[in-house]
Formats: sequence, C-alpha cells, structure tokens
Amino acid sequence: MGSRRTVSIVARRTSVLAAAAPTATSSQRTYRYLRIGTAATVVAIFTAVASASTTVGVLPSVSAYYYSPARDVFVGALIAASLALFALSGRGPSRALLDAAALFAPLIALVPTTPPASGAAVETGTSVVTYVVIGAMAVAIAIVLTAARSTDRIGAGISVGAAAAVLTAVAATAWTAPDAFARWAHPIATLVFFALIAAVAVLAATTRADPVAPWMRAGYIAIAALLVVTGIAYGVITATGYDAGLPPVLVCEVAALTLFLAFWVLQTVQWWNDPDPAIRA
Repeated sequence: MGSRRTVSIVARRTSVLAAAAPTATSSQRTYRYLRIGTAATVVAIFTAVASASTTVGVLPSVSAYYYSPARDVFVGALIAASLALFALSGRGPSRALLDAAALFAPLIALVPTTPPASGAAVETGTSVVTYVVIGAMAVAIAIVLTAARSTDRIGAGISVGAAAAVLTAVAATAWTAPDAFARWAHPIATLVFFALIAAVAVLAATTRADPVAPWMRAGYIAIAALLVVTGIAYGVITATGYDAGLPPVLVCEVAALTLFLAFWVLQTVQWWNDPDPAIRA
C-alpha cells in the first residue's frame, strides 16, 4: 500500500510540473527554427567564403565568390534568407520593410557582380525571368489571401504594392537596358537590402507598440548607424572604383553581413517567447 501511495504521489507531482512547465506550440517552434536558420545563412556564407579562399585566394568582394566553389552556398543561403524574411516579416511598418528586403535578397544572389577578372556583362536572362515569374505568383497569392481576411490589410496592401513596383522595375530594366542592369542591379539591390534592415532596426528601437529594454534599444540604434555608414562607404567605393589595401568592397560586405547577423540575433531574442507569432498584434 505504502509503495503504491508513493508512486501515486510522484505521478501527481510529475503531472502538475508538466502542466506548469511552459511548452512551445508547433507554430512557435517553427518560428524559432526559422529565426535560427536565418542567422545560420550568414554563418554559411562566411564559412563557404573562407573555405573557397583557401583555393582561389582573397577576392575583391563577398559577391565575387559567386565565381568560386562558394557559389552554391552563396546563392542558396540568400534564397533561404529571403523566404524566411517573408515568413517572419510580422505586422505593421516592419512587415512592409522586411517584405521589401526579402524581394531584394534574391537579386543579390541571382544577378551577380561582374567577374573579378573582366568587366564583361553577365548573362542573367534566365535568373531574372524566374525571379519575376515567382515574384508575380507570390504577389497574386498575397492579393487573394489579403482579400480573404479582415486584419492587417493596410500592411499587406503596402507590401503587395511595393512588390509589384519592384518586379515591374526589374523586368523593364532587364529588358530595355540589359548591360546597365547587369552592371548595377547587384550593388543597388545590396544597398537597398541593408538600408531596409537599418530602417527596421530603427523602428524596433523606437516603436511604442513593442517597447524593448534600454540595452536592446541601444543595440538596434548602433546597428542601424553602422549599416548606414557601411552602406555609404560601399556606394562610394562601388561608384568610384576605389581600391587600396585589403579589398574595400569585401570589408564593407563582411561588415554589413555581420551587422545583419547582430540585428537578427537581437530580433530573435526580442521575440523568442512570443506565444503565437502568427497572430501577434
């Protein structure tokens, strides 16, 4: 009797502890894994670049490793990050900004910088056609889903409108001015992507709807400021062709990717315990 009573008490206590312990829902686990996976895409790019450098040497930029054994990882990581940004964009102004960033990430991968050994234009026709077709499908699906629900229509409408504008501009420029598109699409997409991340960081630090701890606010502001400085340096170097010492574009791109990783880690810490990210107001 005593033994059975002890077992019963232990079983009841275990049941109570299990009920009291916080458990992640399926959507919350998916949300967390996507956030971790997005951060891992930066690590994957750095690892691939470091590995390729042992055989091809130090190239002028991270993007130049498109023409090295790091190509598959570089392109795959950026496509994966783009999909994750779409899935995790949330609500409100940050949603429109992150959705836009997700549009520009594939362009960085699919429209590469010109080859390091020559100034020849790169053939991007197939990649651009695929990008525009898939983007148009995403816009069409987003319109249907937005029409079917009554919440956050303004944020969704802004995202859809911005996506349509970007896809139209990409298709028109690639068709009418292919040489200029091949030369400038990559650096412009890179600048816009990191500028959008800087804007999201500022919103995260200043929004009243989702206040953050002072240390986190300081981190967001520092990341945004450094991204702006890095972006200006990248733009000037790309436009002027300045080159001295360690490849300056490589330094800028490594710095920008590192800042994006820091931003994403802060976002992940901030939203890690969201009970249901899918319906966060």
